[in-house]
Amino acid sequence: MRLRGLIETPSTPICAMSHDPLSDVLRSVRLRGAVFYYVNFDGDWAAETPPSPLLASALMPGADHVLAYHLMARGEGWAATDGEAPVRLAPGDIVMFPQGDGHVISSAPGLRAKEDHSDWRFTTRNDPKPITVAYHNGVLRPGSPGPADEAGSVVVCGFVACDTKPFNPLISALPRLMHLRAGHLGPWTAQVLDQAVAESRERRAGSAAVLERASEFVFVDAARRYLDSLAPGSTGWLGALRDRHVGRAISLMHERPADPWTVDELGRQVGLSRSALHERFVELTGQAPMQYLTHWRMQLGAGLLRRGRAKVAAVAQEVGYDSEAAFSRAFKRLVGQPPASWRRAQTG
Repeated sequence: MRLRGLIETPSTPICAMSHDPLSDVLRSVRLRGAVFYYVNFDGDWAAETPPSPLLASALMPGADHVLAYHLMARGEGWAATDGEAPVRLAPGDIVMFPQGDGHVISSAPGLRAKEDHSDWRFTTRNDPKPITVAYHNGVLRPGSPGPADEAGSVVVCGFVACDTKPFNPLISALPRLMHLRAGHLGPWTAQVLDQAVAESRERRAGSAAVLERASEFVFVDAARRYLDSLAPGSTGWLGALRDRHVGRAISLMHERPADPWTVDELGRQVGLSRSALHERFVELTGQAPMQYLTHWRMQLGAGLLRRGRAKVAAVAQEVGYDSEAAFSRAFKRLVGQPPASWRRAQTG
């Protein structure tokens, strides 16, 4: 018996989810965005952004993961992170760091920012957005008037938070550094960014909400464009979505996560033998099909636990478990806590 009526919420129910796994994941990982800084630079300049754990504690306490992106609104610059070649930023370009690496943006490659021991990110995080910052002659001035007309370069710095637990296959599937050139941005992205810049300058009522949604949109559009750019046969979760057989198997598990799937049945549905599907699935995703299904069920279960007051047994049935105990064991293995304890920690 399905106990669906006990746990429906205003959010999209599982049975109505799209057959588009990328959209499913983006819905489930709770994207939260904000444009925090409007940064003016002059002369030779360099600014460093710390890695995700430090960003989360400073800007979005409680977030699993925070990634940064930077829009070169005026002037030119460079962006770099350890282990990757620096990229040159032209006006209108965006650089994004999906895996949350610490990085540098600067007026020339190889420059590093002066060491900064201040706590300005903590002390200003609740100030009205955007927060203007000036780097002039090496001096940092949070809260300075801006954007300064005399500034040689202006960068809009945005941040997007998302869940990584129990399961977020997207973040690790994206490159560490993504360079989105202005001429290659979609028309919607360009319009959204133009509006975000205007809102940053005018501080109209509701502008904070516009800036938050703009940051989320930039990330979603970047992920879509990266998916579209992948060559046939690419590995990773996004590459798997483009594979004829594995992509279809993932779509089926997302479409009907509570069904009693087996590798045999998935193979029959997508036109591969059990062994061929298993081998191809592992090759592309690094996971066996049933392991992927378990992880996806835990992600859906976590969302239901967080949003509603349904008993754990009802959530277990909703995501395909006949036994509360079996669901609780699987959840604890992946998350590190039993479902009830995890929910209490999430809801405070």
